[in-house]
Amino acid sequence: MPPIPPSRRNAPTSVWDLFLSFNWLSLQGFGGVLAIVQRELVEKKKWLTNEEFIEDWAVAQILPGPNVINLAIMMGERHFGGRGAVAALAGMLLGPLVLVLVLATLFAQVADSAAAQGMLRGMSAAAAGLIIASGLKLMTALKKNIMGVAACALFTSATFIAVALLHQPLIRVLLGLGGLACLWTYRQMGLLNKLNTQTKQRIAHDSNDSNDSNDHPPHQDTP
Repeated sequence: MPPIPPSRRNAPTSVWDLFLSFNWLSLQGFGGVLAIVQRELVEKKKWLTNEEFIEDWAVAQILPGPNVINLAIMMGERHFGGRGAVAALAGMLLGPLVLVLVLATLFAQVADSAAAQGMLRGMSAAAAGLIIASGLKLMTALKKNIMGVAACALFTSATFIAVALLHQPLIRVLLGLGGLACLWTYRQMGLLNKLNTQTKQRIAHDSNDSNDSNDHPPHQDTP
């Protein structure tokens, strides 16, 4: 889908709206928050497109600290500056903090029971399914990535192999494959800019030729 024009893009209406939105988002993130974040920010509120979400999530992933916290701070600062960043951060932390303290107190009394252990295993399986579903949804945005579909598929596969199968440290994968992806993107952007320049020059040249032909009609010989 094409980028949404800034004048028509949904956005948080106030700092309070930002706080409540991220607070509700954080309270839904049991086991895996990626699926919840993508659904809330892209599909429901439409604050971001799929392409923008992938780009912002990649930046949040690289920065130190929890990626969803980084994303919340980025979103808050983008719309309301420093106070927006503080509001989004408070929304992400306040509700879960109270909930975790209450649940930890209650769970400590039944942690060794078979029912509690089975519940945790079931939640883990559901969280894995949510993450996979989100990944499949976001893959459609790669069709319009400037890197090209083949390059995106190659880097995605290489990253999966490095992290899931070879158990490489995340920082090594980011510096290695991420650096190569940045270089390839830079190359593709250069080619695209060159193509756009050539197209503009060709259009200007054709326009000048058309003007010249109108100013100087073909000479007709008199009998």
